[in-house]
Amino acid sequence: MDANVLRYSAFTTDPAGGNPAGVVLDARDLSDADMQRIATEVGYSETAFLLPRADGELDVRYFSPLAEVPFCGHATIAATVAYAVAHGTGEKVLHTRAGRVRVDVDGQSRATLASVEPRVAALADGDLDRLLAALRWRRDDLNPALPPAVAYAGAWHPIIAAATRDRLARLDYDFDALADLMARCGWTTVNLIWREDGQTFHARNPFPPGGVVEDPATGAAAAALGAYLDSRDALPAQRRLLIRQGDDLGRPSRIEVAVPANLREGVRVSGRAVKIESA
Repeated sequence: MDANVLRYSAFTTDPAGGNPAGVVLDARDLSDADMQRIATEVGYSETAFLLPRADGELDVRYFSPLAEVPFCGHATIAATVAYAVAHGTGEKVLHTRAGRVRVDVDGQSRATLASVEPRVAALADGDLDRLLAALRWRRDDLNPALPPAVAYAGAWHPIIAAATRDRLARLDYDFDALADLMARCGWTTVNLIWREDGQTFHARNPFPPGGVVEDPATGAAAAALGAYLDSRDALPAQRRLLIRQGDDLGRPSRIEVAVPANLREGVRVSGRAVKIESA
């Protein structure tokens, strides 16, 4: 069965920037196989399939070109903005495979999601060694002030802080080795970051489990980063961040993150989304 697939780019106001996502506003008649086929045909890092419920809330499924993922931040921003265009602004309640996510959409196509409760865990030395080998990085490429860890806000991401912007800019990894490691560890993307100043970070996110070399904007990883910085007492005083992602790909993205004092409330991730018009 075919479906009407909208295309939106998230964390940008320019269709040529941000991270594009496919959006199906009503997928209740689609099978899992249909969703996977459509996501593969669309070819974006994620396509979101909304399934409206009788109570006015929304179930949502996220598929990369290769597999389903439990949560995707940029596709959530894209899908809720698209849904708001059709059905009105305000708060949307999404039921994802990672848990319930609330999203508020305003009249300027700006959406703010509140993640599921985040978690941060240690990254085992052996896994770090294998990860660095796949990335072709060395330990002296890392920022000792922000040691490696794994963090979760709907999906698991290793967080690896580069010592320099130049190290972050040179991304040339072993796709198959990293894909194998990430599959064994249950990681969705690898969040490679560089801290420009107290509240500004640059990020790059390899995504081989989805068949994508790199994501130009990763909302779930942004939320996980907020939780990680809180765990390291490394947040700025206002507990807000700006993440610049996609610059190295020519698709600039701007992701705003707000970390509440009570993490049970979920990390807030905000950004605009714009429709990609058909050629």
